[in-house]
Amino acid sequence: MRYTKAALLLFGLGLVLGLVVVVGEFSQLEWVASTLMALALVLLPLALFADGHGMALLGWIAARLARGKRPKSHRRSRAAGARRKPPARNGARRRRT
Repeated sequence: MRYTKAALLLFGLGLVLGLVVVVGEFSQLEWVASTLMALALVLLPLALFADGHGMALLGWIAARLARGKRPKSHRRSRAAGARRKPPARNGARRRRT
């Protein structure tokens, strides 16, 4: 959970900085605090994905895309009139009593 922890720490830092800006009335730092909090909120879902086996999933997707497309098997189509024979039927089934 290291990425999630980092994103939450960034959000907390922005929150504390926002509190200091409001209490100290430092209007120059308002955009820094709000940008830091917004960045952390955007990074939080990405961090949760990365921590929860997201990297393994991305590796699997990359391997599938790097392999290329499989060649299609060329199956012969049947002639329009040629049909399969119906399956042979066994005699009438007997009921168990």
